[in-house]
Amino acid sequence: MTKDLSWLTKRPIAHRGLHDLNRQVWENTLSAFRLAVEKNFAIECDLQLSADRVPVVIHDDDLKRLTGVDAAVWQRTAAELRALKVGGTQDHVPLLDDLLDLVRGRVPLVIELKGVAGHDDGFVEAVAARLNAYRGDVAIMSFDHWLIRDFRAHMPDIPAGLTAYGRDNRLVEGHFSMLAHGLDFTSYAAGDLPNPFVGFVRERLKMPVITWTVRDRPAVDLTFRYADQMTFEGFDPDALGIAATS
Repeated sequence: MTKDLSWLTKRPIAHRGLHDLNRQVWENTLSAFRLAVEKNFAIECDLQLSADRVPVVIHDDDLKRLTGVDAAVWQRTAAELRALKVGGTQDHVPLLDDLLDLVRGRVPLVIELKGVAGHDDGFVEAVAARLNAYRGDVAIMSFDHWLIRDFRAHMPDIPAGLTAYGRDNRLVEGHFSMLAHGLDFTSYAAGDLPNPFVGFVRERLKMPVITWTVRDRPAVDLTFRYADQMTFEGFDPDALGIAATS
């Protein structure tokens, strides 16, 4: 049965939540996610795995930029990570559980799994344990082919995507190879449109394509010429009258 993914492209997707480029509201925090919900934007976020195998919401595998701590995410437990303040604000590094409890199905979630080779055993299973019980529109994606290969085994009913970039033939051939793993959509770098892979999956496979990360008008124009929806940051799409292609 073909999954109905109309929700994925209905509204713009706030990159790491609706933050203000880390001036006052920082990326991948509950404050940024709360603002996205209030504005009815879908939410994109990043997951990594803690030392005790709990999915946490953070982009970098190194904690220095976001928390000032000189350590890797995988070296700290979930409790230790959750105690860290982000950017000196009152926001702490959230767990996936915190995000799900906050959103509660009110807007779609597009969740990227960021693996660390050698330190992410059980990552997909840990995410699956939470998302399979979640009531709301949610999709998973990754750059990491070794994680994508496990998506279907553990989350067969959750839409799965490839996060990708590039026009180089070698890269594009690698993207095509991932279609064998039951992908439902792709998230592609806006600046690398158009390209043969995106054209094929969108036109021949009728697969939704979202873009990352849209920060200016040229990227908006590329998105809505060659894809179906954007993952944005640094501006308000509603103020520009940008919503969806349909």
